[in-house]
Order: sequence, then C-alpha cells, then structure tokens
Amino acid sequence: MNKSDAIDQHYLLNEQYRDASNFNTRLHMIQSLSTQSVDWYTWIFNLLQKPPHSRVLELGCGPGYLWQKNLERIPPDWDITLSDFSPGMLKDAHNNLSHSGRHFAFQLVDAQEIPFEDAHFDIVIANLMLYHVPERARAFAEIRRVLRTDGSFYAATVTEKAFSEVSELMRAAGIPPWEDVVSFSLENGAEQLAPWFPHVERHELENTLLITEADPLLTLIRSGIPQSQYNEAKFQRLRELIQQELSQHGALRLNMNIALFKASEHAQ
Repeated sequence: MNKSDAIDQHYLLNEQYRDASNFNTRLHMIQSLSTQSVDWYTWIFNLLQKPPHSRVLELGCGPGYLWQKNLERIPPDWDITLSDFSPGMLKDAHNNLSHSGRHFAFQLVDAQEIPFEDAHFDIVIANLMLYHVPERARAFAEIRRVLRTDGSFYAATVTEKAFSEVSELMRAAGIPPWEDVVSFSLENGAEQLAPWFPHVERHELENTLLITEADPLLTLIRSGIPQSQYNEAKFQRLRELIQQELSQHGALRLNMNIALFKASEHAQ
C-alpha cells in the first residue's frame, strides 16, 4: 500500500477493508512478532477517561476489537455507537459483539461527514484510521462539531517509522515501501490536532517486531498490497533479500510504536 492507496476510498472500501480479513492478518502478525506483551486495545482502553452516562462514538471501528476485548470494563450506562465507512467491517463488528450481552448501535459513517447533531457526544474515538481519511481537516471539524464542549477525542496511530527498516529491501524488490503511508502519525499527530483542540496529550507505547523468519514478514507486507500491484516474482525477490539480512544479522527489528492522542477544548 503506497501513499495514494492509503487514501483511495474505492480501493479501501472494495478491497483492503471489504471485510476484516486483511486487517486481521496484519493484527495477528504484529501480535505474534511483537516483543511487547501489552495488548493495544487494552492499553488504549486503560487511557480512556470514563465519565458516567457518556455518549460515545467510535469512527472506523473495524471489527469492534476495542469493545470485544474490554467488555467487562465498559461502564454500564454508556451509550455507544460503532461506525465505519465499510459495510463489511461493520458487519464483522456486529458479529463479534452480537452475543456480548451489551447493546451497541452500528452505523455507516464517513468521518468527513458525521450524521449527528452538534455537541451530541461526550467521547469520540478514531483508532488506527485517520491516515486513511483524504481530508482530515474536514474530519477534525466534524469531530469537533459533534463533541460536547467538555468532551474528549481519542485517536490512536503508529509511528511513521513503521517498516522503515525494510523500506530499502522492498524498494530493491520493486515493491513500493510503506514509509509514507502513515500521514497521521505518532510524530505529527499533535501538530495536526492543535488547530482544532487547544489541549492535546500524547501517550506512547513502545513496541518492536522481532523478525527471525522471512515468511511472517512477507505475510504482513502482502496483506497491504493491492491485488493489482501484486507480483509473485517481486515477493520472491523480497524473500531472498530478507533472508540475506537474517543470515547476516540474525534478526530484523522493526519499530512499531503506537501513540494515543487525547484532544479536548479544555484541560481535564
């Protein structure tokens, strides 16, 4: 996935996020290769402030893992709406949570045009998805509009250095590297949020992927390549290059740090 693919709504909707399969492949690979034992969704949920009787909107909820993995910890009086721009992802979220014993509302939503009235939500969440939004300024304006004055916006993302360690190998194999994909990142997220929210906090979770075999890394990379760009010969060449690196160095270590930004109008 190159920079243009990352915001190509037709590709994202009809291929990359047609359902949760590509996302699940990446998540499984990252979890299995990670040197950090902390689950991302548990870590994010720990950092959410949890005022009672809150109305909560999650944008780009994906398969609903933030809620599935923290079911016992969700305040019982929260009114939660899960949204995504992909019907397939929203269907997977519904399937994952339908037997949870908790009520969730599900709605198709484009983050650039949120169909709720002003000041409707106490909490808005957007995890690992803002770099897919073509016009983030529109999304931030909409998020600010639907958020109450004393509300909080939470946005998780990864470092822009993710996969930088293998960018040269991908380039040498003729595969577009991912180094420019993370346009809303750990490094620049606060700067992008600042015009819309006077108070922005950043929490960071350090994480490294330890690569000792070529195939798991290839699976991870392959899950983000559009079918129209896929070329088995290029991946075979990438496998050879990765194996050369592993033979020489024993392992590859990939930076996969994650950040959670908390943004609000007033200090809390």
